[in-house]
Amino acid sequence: MNSDYRSPLLDLPNAVSGDGIDAPVASHYGSFTGEQRILEAGDGFVDLSHRDVVRITGPDRLTWLHSLTTQFLENLLPNAPTATLILSPQGHVEHALYGVDDGESFTAHVEPGQAGALIAWLDKMRFMMRVEVADVTDELAVTWRPAARVEGAPYSGYTFVPRADLKKYAEAAGPACGMWAFEALRIARGEPRLGLDTDERTIPNEVGWIGTAVHLDKGCYRGQETVARVHTLGRPPRRLTLLHLDGSDNRLPANGTEIVHNGKVVGFIGTSARHHELGPIALAMVKRNVGLDVTFDVDNIAAAQEVIVDPEIGMHVRPQLR
Repeated sequence: MNSDYRSPLLDLPNAVSGDGIDAPVASHYGSFTGEQRILEAGDGFVDLSHRDVVRITGPDRLTWLHSLTTQFLENLLPNAPTATLILSPQGHVEHALYGVDDGESFTAHVEPGQAGALIAWLDKMRFMMRVEVADVTDELAVTWRPAARVEGAPYSGYTFVPRADLKKYAEAAGPACGMWAFEALRIARGEPRLGLDTDERTIPNEVGWIGTAVHLDKGCYRGQETVARVHTLGRPPRRLTLLHLDGSDNRLPANGTEIVHNGKVVGFIGTSARHHELGPIALAMVKRNVGLDVTFDVDNIAAAQEVIVDPEIGMHVRPQLR
């Protein structure tokens, strides 16, 4: 994706551009709280066209991806949404892919600007496998529709739209809802974004990716030893948590803000948003030995916890929050 990309849907009435990494798409179209209600009712869509898209073709693609990533992909059914990770040898999360296979190719979306590094690594791992990897961001745009969610399938609802048809899609799938609404609902569900709610040390066990993006009953892959060891011991070094922020101060903490308890730094803030029912909320990474009932100080904002990853349960499966 060109670094100066600007979504054509920013030309829709009342569109306001987003912030930071999400600046190329709309933060809202006039009422981010109203847009949250639209999405919760199962209507509307969200423009995620700034995300990168990668396509993997060839008869060996699923076997190959199965051997490299954390997910069981060998028998993936056509059009079944899935999420999978690529780990470092030490088990740290390097890439997170969300996609579907149509029987001929596996198409996945990743965070903005990440396709290049992902493709470079995949190309090094092809060896004699019959696969081809391509950046198709200029061809396909990503959107999210609650009507496209599959019951019981985490990280579903994403659709790929021909980029040239994005405006036509918006006319048919509307009303358009912005990133602020999408992020508020995502945060409330406890779904982390790589690089925003994680850091270079994050392992899947810490953020609820066991069972959603990591399959525990499959063959060896890079970083598996760390995942299996922490799963067996039942003690991830840190845990993702949902914070309920004191709303008396009309501001949200910046990404990366330190979390303090009893004068000591115990974690950092990831993404934050204003939820139409819960008020200001945030995802945060905190040390596992910090009590589940303590209140934190986040840049002079009080923050109470709601458990996403239980530090004492080996599976570390996040509850279905919302």
